[in-house]
Amino acid sequence: MIRIIALDDEPPALDIVETFCRRLTNVQLKGKFTKTSEALAYLEEFSVDLLLLDINMPAVSGIDFYKGLPHRLMVIFITSYSEYAVESYNVNAVDYLLKPFTFHRFQQAIDKAIVQQEVSRRQEAAREKYLVLRLDYGLVKVAVIDILVVEGLDNYMKIHLSGQKPITIRATMKALMDKLPSNEFVRVHRSYIVALSRIESVRKKMIVIAGMEVPVSSSYEEDFNNLFTPPGA
Repeated sequence: MIRIIALDDEPPALDIVETFCRRLTNVQLKGKFTKTSEALAYLEEFSVDLLLLDINMPAVSGIDFYKGLPHRLMVIFITSYSEYAVESYNVNAVDYLLKPFTFHRFQQAIDKAIVQQEVSRRQEAAREKYLVLRLDYGLVKVAVIDILVVEGLDNYMKIHLSGQKPITIRATMKALMDKLPSNEFVRVHRSYIVALSRIESVRKKMIVIAGMEVPVSSSYEEDFNNLFTPPGA
């Protein structure tokens, strides 16, 4: 499942994107926005795989908006003007949709994104799975397999580890979530990330991992339910 948000200053264009997304079983349109500030606020809070982005935005061009993002994610540019095509590929866009586009053409673009996502995941899996994190006094190397729960504490993250004392690092939930394998970890609350394979039980929106109880908030419940398969299911 690929998570998408769409940004276009024309509501009818967003409606078309939403209609096309509903016809696909392998995508989730998590949000649609007419203002860059609204899209940026969402991206700072939630993880997204793909951005569908209009180039001709009133305040800032879609290309400049994308270049200014603090982290890279896949992007498909959408515009009424073909002259932007070369510039869009210079920032490694997945595809470039020229309005008006058909459902078939939209599906082709999404399929490209899915292939690119799978390639990235395979490359990620091939790397040694550990994180190098910055503590106040230096750096620490943490094996991803040892991470149970990440707990947000204002500007610090407390990482609960299997068979070890927790460590505390200075970071944001969003930054740490982007470092973790997206198929192994899920954010379930504004202040918690959990390792899916370490979940022992879930009851009444409460996850139990190694004796810890972690709440699942309404904002993250759908993402959690899409990823978590109960033991024995």
